[in-house]
Amino acid sequence: MEHLSKKRKITVMIAIMVAMFFAAINQTIIGVAMPRIIAHLGGMDYYTWAITIYLLTSTVATILVGKLSDIYGRKPFILTGIGFFMLGAFLSGLANDILQLIVYRAIQGLGAGIIMSTAFTAIGDLYAPRERARWTGLMSGIFGLSSVFGPALGGYVVDHLDWQWVFWIFLPLGVVAFGMIWVLFPKVERRPGESIDYLGSLFLTLTIVPLLLAFSWAGEGAGKYAWDSWQILGLFGCAAVSLMIFVLVESKVTSPVLPLSLFKNSIVTVSNLVGFILGAGMMGAMIYVPFFVQGVKGISPTFAGYVMMPISLVMVFFTAIAGQLISRTGKYKKMAIIGLTITTFGMALLHFMHVDTPVYLVMIYMAIVGVGLGMSMPVFSLTVQNAVEPKQLGVVTASSQLFRSLGSTIGIAVMGTVMNSHMAGKMKETFAGGAVPADQMDPAQAVELQKLMNPELLLDQPKLAQIQSQLPPDLQAMAAHMLDNVREVFSYALTSTFMAGAIVMAVSVFLTFFLKEIPLRSEKDTNTNRRNNVMLASEKS
Repeated sequence: MEHLSKKRKITVMIAIMVAMFFAAINQTIIGVAMPRIIAHLGGMDYYTWAITIYLLTSTVATILVGKLSDIYGRKPFILTGIGFFMLGAFLSGLANDILQLIVYRAIQGLGAGIIMSTAFTAIGDLYAPRERARWTGLMSGIFGLSSVFGPALGGYVVDHLDWQWVFWIFLPLGVVAFGMIWVLFPKVERRPGESIDYLGSLFLTLTIVPLLLAFSWAGEGAGKYAWDSWQILGLFGCAAVSLMIFVLVESKVTSPVLPLSLFKNSIVTVSNLVGFILGAGMMGAMIYVPFFVQGVKGISPTFAGYVMMPISLVMVFFTAIAGQLISRTGKYKKMAIIGLTITTFGMALLHFMHVDTPVYLVMIYMAIVGVGLGMSMPVFSLTVQNAVEPKQLGVVTASSQLFRSLGSTIGIAVMGTVMNSHMAGKMKETFAGGAVPADQMDPAQAVELQKLMNPELLLDQPKLAQIQSQLPPDLQAMAAHMLDNVREVFSYALTSTFMAGAIVMAVSVFLTFFLKEIPLRSEKDTNTNRRNNVMLASEKS
C-alpha cells in the first residue's frame, strides 16, 4: 500500500490508531481496577490467570493471523479482532466469579492479538522503514496516552461506579473503530499461489498453549502445582514434542505459518530474543506496582491511577522523541541500549521501596522506567521489519509480537511464583509464634482478627475498614499491629519481583550489543529501487 497518496495513507492511519486506542485503553483501564474486581469476585490465587489467559489467547492469535493477513490482507482480520474484543469486554462485565471472568478475558485477548498484529503490520504496508519509525513512535504513543487516562479512569470507575463499567465504558468507541476501518481501510486481493499451513498452525498452538499453561500453573497456592509435579512436567513434555513436530512440518511445507528461514537472519533472532526478555522483565514486574500502591501504601484505586501517570506521560514523550530521532538518522542500536539500561536502573530502584517510601519517590522511580521504555520499545518492531522483504512483513511482525507476548506471559507466571514464595516464607517468619492468641479472647473476635492476616484484604479498603470498625476498642491496637506486619510482608514479596525484573532487563541490555545495525530504508530508496527495476526490465525486453 506504499503507492497510496499521502492523504489516503493518513486517513488509513487515523482509522488504525482509533482501533489501537480502543484496544489499548481497555487494557490499561483494567490494571488499577483489577485488585478491586478480584476483591469482589474472590480468587486472589487466580489473579494472574485473568491476565495470563488474555496474553495467552492474544499470543496465539497474533502469530496465526500474521501469516493469514499476508495472504488475505489486513482488513478482514482487524475487523474480526475488534468484534471479538467487544464481545469479550461485554461478557467480562457480566462475570459472576473469577472463572467466568477468565473465560471472557480469553475472548477479549483473542481480539486484542488480532488487532495488534494487523495494525502494526499495516504500518509496514503503508510506509518504508525510515518513515515508519515516526508512525511507530506515534502508535506507541497511543499506548502511552491510554496509559495516562486508563489507570485514572479505571480507579475512578471502581471507586464511584459498579466495577462492570470498567469493561463497558469504551464499547461505543469500538463501534466507531469498526466503522472507520470498514470505510477507510483499503481492501487487498488474496495473494496467489499461497496456501494455509493448517498442520503448522495446529502444532504451533500445541507448543504455545502447554508451555504457557505450565508456567502459569507452576508454583504454590490454590490451583498451583509443584514445578516437579507430573502435571507441569507433562505440559513441558507436550510442548517439547509439539515443537519438534512443528519444526519438522515447517521445514517441509511450501507456505509455512512461521518460516524457519526468518531465524537465520541475526537481526530477527536477536530482536525477538530481546523482545522476549523485555516482555518478561517489564510486564512480569510492572503489573505488581498497583498492588504495592494500593495494598502497601493504602492508596485508593482513583489516586493509584494518578500515581501510575508519570510512567505513561514520560513514555509518550520519549517514544515520540525516539521515533523522530530514528526517522531522522536511520540509526537505532544506541537508542535501544540506552533505553534498556535506564529501564534496568528504574526497576532496581523499585526494589528498594518499602512501607515508609514516600509516594513521590514511587512516582519518580516509575518515571525513570518510563523514560527507558519510551526510548527502547519502538525499536525492535522496526528492526525486524527492516530486515526482511515486504512480502514477509505480516509474519515477521507477528513473530516479534509472539516473542514479546511469550515473554510477558512467562514473566507474569515466574514473577508471580517469586512473589508467592517470598510472601509465604515471610509470613511464616513474621507470624512464627502465632498471630492471634485464640485461647485468650472470644472465638468470634479471634476469627475477625484472623481475617486481617490475608494480604488480599489490603486491596479492598472499604471491607478492611468495616472489619476494623467492628472490633472492640481493646483489640484495635493489636489489629493495627497485625496489619503493619502484613503490609511489611506484602511489601517484601512485591519488591522481590522488581529486583527479578531488573536482573532480566540487564540481560536484554547485554543481548542488544549483539544486534546488527543496518540503515533503515526510506521511501526515497524504495522509489529509486522501483525505477531501477523498471529500467532493468525494459532493457531486458
